[in-house]
Amino acid sequence: MRYDFDEVIPRRGTHSYKWDIETEEDVLPMWVADMDFRTAPAVVDVLKKRVEHGIFGYTKVPSEYYDSIVDWFGRKHNWTIERDWIIYTTGVVPALSVIIKALTSPGDKILVQTPVYNCFFSSIRNNGCEIVTNPLIYINGTYQINFDDLEKKAADPKVKLLLLCNPHNPAGRVWTKQELVRIGKICLQNDILIVADEIHCELVFPGHTYTPFASVSEEFLMHSVTCTSPSKAFNLAGLQIANIISADTNIRMRIEKAINVNEVCDVNPFGIEALMAAYNDSEEWLDKLNHYLFANYNYLKNYFKEHLLQFPVIRLEGTYLVWIDCSVLKLSSKEIVKTLLKRGKIRVNEGSLYGEAGDHFIRINIACPRQTLIDGLNRIRCALSN
Repeated sequence: MRYDFDEVIPRRGTHSYKWDIETEEDVLPMWVADMDFRTAPAVVDVLKKRVEHGIFGYTKVPSEYYDSIVDWFGRKHNWTIERDWIIYTTGVVPALSVIIKALTSPGDKILVQTPVYNCFFSSIRNNGCEIVTNPLIYINGTYQINFDDLEKKAADPKVKLLLLCNPHNPAGRVWTKQELVRIGKICLQNDILIVADEIHCELVFPGHTYTPFASVSEEFLMHSVTCTSPSKAFNLAGLQIANIISADTNIRMRIEKAINVNEVCDVNPFGIEALMAAYNDSEEWLDKLNHYLFANYNYLKNYFKEHLLQFPVIRLEGTYLVWIDCSVLKLSSKEIVKTLLKRGKIRVNEGSLYGEAGDHFIRINIACPRQTLIDGLNRIRCALSN
């Protein structure tokens, strides 16, 4: 089947946070991590059918929901999950917050590998915990884990959790099995539980393979909690559906209690239907999407090589979020973003959102039709060439 990712679909006036937050209509948003493509046809079809029923009362999650998750991760990622391990919830960020609440006490320390998804910081702070950074090493146009620093920081008995971003946003890394093994061994040696945010796991480019952290070994499975959702890969963020996966009964019970206390235990009927349609009937669409995203990344990379060579493009192994080194400008990322908005009428993310290690960088969302991407690149060139 042919899918038209080149089609430009107007989103202004649809109450889109990404598009309708702008006060000026000529500003191009390439920041918020949702896509400017329609979701998979199977998802649209099942939602139309559900809407036509016309009654949207409280929802009971069916057994088929769990089956679709188990089948998908077993088939796509060689990870055997049991249905009892799955806890549904409204999103990965609420999931991270309740996991932290369930498994830590105020004053505990939590490790993060910066630059990293900004909601990690707020989830930690909002639960009264302390952030400990294990900055990634920026070298040769990509990022590596500083294992010596990780060992040192993990030795602190007050560190209780490591929030692992796999694949990593915004560094663009898809961690190898060998890297995951080293992370896991260090954490196990220091009695640190790994909380793996794997929301970008379906968005992986050729030459790279996503490995679920919990699939590496039985030990890792029992000493980790994994957060997943179809929302990034299938463009379903507004339907608010995600899952927490934990094989340890005691850990799972603590998380379930925190979910109920925080009232994030009820999901909507559309999220349930969309997840099942995505995992059961949309694999071909996802494959074509990844092919298109990879082509967009290569287009951007070649554009920068030709027109903006002084701004290194960090190697993107997964996600649709490109990380750009703008240190040559000698400006903060906040100033760079202001310049792009003022001169180029384009909004991107400032790197400092993702921690101190992200300053002088910007993040660009390339999950859009090629025509939109080209428009955005021309705006960036215009703004940074003045």
